[in-house]
Amino acid sequence: MSFKKIRTVLLLPLLSINSLIAQDLSVKYAETITQDDLKMHLSYIASDELEGRETGKRGQYLAALYLADQFEKLGLTKIVPLGKYHSYFQWFNVAAKGKRQTLLAKDQTLPDGFEELASMNVLGFLEGTTKKEEVIVITAHYDHLGIGSKGEIHNGADDDGSGTSAVLEIAEAFSKAKQDGHGPERSILFMLVAGEEKGLLGSKYFADHDPVIPLHKIVCNLNIDMIGRKDEHHESDEYIYIIGSDKISSELHRINEAENIKHTDFLLDYTYNDEKDPNRFYYRSDHYNFAKNGIPVIFYFSGVHEDYHKPGDDIDKILFSKYSKITKHIFYTAWTIVNKTDRLIID
Repeated sequence: MSFKKIRTVLLLPLLSINSLIAQDLSVKYAETITQDDLKMHLSYIASDELEGRETGKRGQYLAALYLADQFEKLGLTKIVPLGKYHSYFQWFNVAAKGKRQTLLAKDQTLPDGFEELASMNVLGFLEGTTKKEEVIVITAHYDHLGIGSKGEIHNGADDDGSGTSAVLEIAEAFSKAKQDGHGPERSILFMLVAGEEKGLLGSKYFADHDPVIPLHKIVCNLNIDMIGRKDEHHESDEYIYIIGSDKISSELHRINEAENIKHTDFLLDYTYNDEKDPNRFYYRSDHYNFAKNGIPVIFYFSGVHEDYHKPGDDIDKILFSKYSKITKHIFYTAWTIVNKTDRLIID
């Protein structure tokens, strides 16, 4: 037997042991994602104090400050250039007229009858180890609809306070792993975007105008939008809609399914992944601004309920058992992607 074959035979058990250790570690850090912590974040994000978090308004700024403070506590790196310094805030401008908003490019003239408002995405970066130049991006939008014409506050607990709080918990899990000496091989950008309800404005600004992480370095985007409730199409809440996972990388699709089988055992519902589906959800959340640039994506979604875009989308209706379990599933999928040997294959 050649030396090369002997070395391979000797290494195989070690590789299997390392794989088991990595799997055990993923379970350990997934358990740091708790219903209590999700409820703590969501209780503030979906509170009346934030006035519905409408893009460019006071409540959205308060939410952004809270998110940046959480990133600071987790030790995430500021990577947005701001003069001689760096910031968690990626500022962009919108042209607003009533509830209508459009992205305002730096050299663009403000349309007649519109006012200029400032908004921001909130970015926190966790540097990887051996493959730190490769980055996965985990997103949710933290804006919502604001205050209605009759003075009612749209708190948006599910849409998308649920995704926003999930990103914070996933960031905490990875941060704790890194603090314990088990940091991810690849880097992770945790990005909470504004302007989604106005037309995916924050993610569009990142992708089309100021990609703080060059797009060719981004391995994939995992986008979380409305994962705290259930819809009328399912009797059980043990399901999650998966959208876009197979459109650019079938390997990403397989990883997501494998992690579900291994850890969470949800019904993965691909109804809205069908190109013929009239809802066209694939084009309606922030992952699309990555997908249109050839970056593999998964959009995690629990479906539309009776309080969608209504004042009744409050925290008391969130199904925290389901919600925390979905958040753990997304963490498991991210853990495998950031630590796998090779970058995801683009089909």
